[in-house]
Amino acid sequence: MSALGIDARLAATQILHGVLFDKRLMSDLLGADDGPIARLSGPERARAQALATGVLRHLAALDAVLDAFLDRPTPLKVKNALRLAAFEMLAEGVAAHGAVNAAVAIVRGSAKAGNLAGLTNAVGRRIAEGGAAIWEAQPPQALPSWLAKPVAKNFGRQVVGAIEVAHGRGAAFDLTLKVPAEAADWAARLEADILPTGSLRLKGRPQLTALPGFETGDWWVQDAAAALPVRLLGDIAGARVLDLCAAPGGKTLQLAAARAAVTALDLSSERLDRLSENLQRTGLSANVVAADVLSWTPDTPFDAVLLDAPCSATGTIRRHPDLPFARAGADMSGLFQVQAAMIDAALAMLKPGGRLVYCTCSLLPREGEVQIADALKRHPGLTVMPPDLAALGVEPGWQTAEGGLRLRPDYWADRGGMDGFYMALLQRGAA
Repeated sequence: MSALGIDARLAATQILHGVLFDKRLMSDLLGADDGPIARLSGPERARAQALATGVLRHLAALDAVLDAFLDRPTPLKVKNALRLAAFEMLAEGVAAHGAVNAAVAIVRGSAKAGNLAGLTNAVGRRIAEGGAAIWEAQPPQALPSWLAKPVAKNFGRQVVGAIEVAHGRGAAFDLTLKVPAEAADWAARLEADILPTGSLRLKGRPQLTALPGFETGDWWVQDAAAALPVRLLGDIAGARVLDLCAAPGGKTLQLAAARAAVTALDLSSERLDRLSENLQRTGLSANVVAADVLSWTPDTPFDAVLLDAPCSATGTIRRHPDLPFARAGADMSGLFQVQAAMIDAALAMLKPGGRLVYCTCSLLPREGEVQIADALKRHPGLTVMPPDLAALGVEPGWQTAEGGLRLRPDYWADRGGMDGFYMALLQRGAA
């Protein structure tokens, strides 16, 4: 067995432990200096992340397979190794000897569970022989009840099932072009599809850094749904635009590419470093500011502000399946209060008649439609500007009663779906 294979698999089990036992987000684990992938090579990191993501995306189905062959309580270390082996064999078609031997090696190397290496081998072999039928009979991973209930209440029980199917399929790579008019040329060069909204969708899971246009900064990775909030503003050439909570910078790049004079503000200096790297790669420019949205005051009001507010991120579960386990229905009332406070702060940074785009990558109306309804009550003279659906390339049914846009993972199912998002364009009163 190659060192790459065992090291990546071991790191994947450590990621699983961090998410399922410690209730940590995968992004925190992957970014930690002493985290599971810190000492791995690039290919090893990618493989470990892909394995952990796959297991979490199909955890209930994998556990149904394990339960059929395990007749005793099993330590988490052993269970995670077996989950990994089962995923490789049943979802990826990896040869049984490689997947099972890796699981055995991981368990044998554990100080507390090493004596269960024989059990791991036996169960792994049984899964290889009889697990496929059980695996294929499993439904998609269910939404956690704390999310399924509000989704069912607001969109219907059938939508819950459709979103669960979309989550099981994962997410494709979408690209935003620096020059949107070159979409046909780049689609041909990258063998990508042009979506109705103008984003490019890649086929398969290519190595992004090796693709044409990456080094030259002609495009950046950005989900098709996440690319729409900036486009609500229309022509912003020459306008002074503030991007709040800007890192890692996809929307900042869009604003700069549209020839706006951009100020990108974020609380995290570390995340802003990544934004600055993206600006450098694409040859775009913005004024980058590390500050707190709730305490920062601009010298001059802006023509437009984009607020991608901190949220539950429940619209991104198809690409971040760790979220339901790490969040586990934690009380989000404080988050809702921060969103409202940020809307108020953003409006204060606008000149009279200026426009605010509010958006969240959330499926919860409390973080979208309800926030806008509440903001309209707090701010007399504030209005919602309905989107130009044809210009955006979106469906009429996506527009909400108050004039925003509600996007869901089950939309464009035949094209591969999209992240869940809410967005609305607001205009401040002239006085």
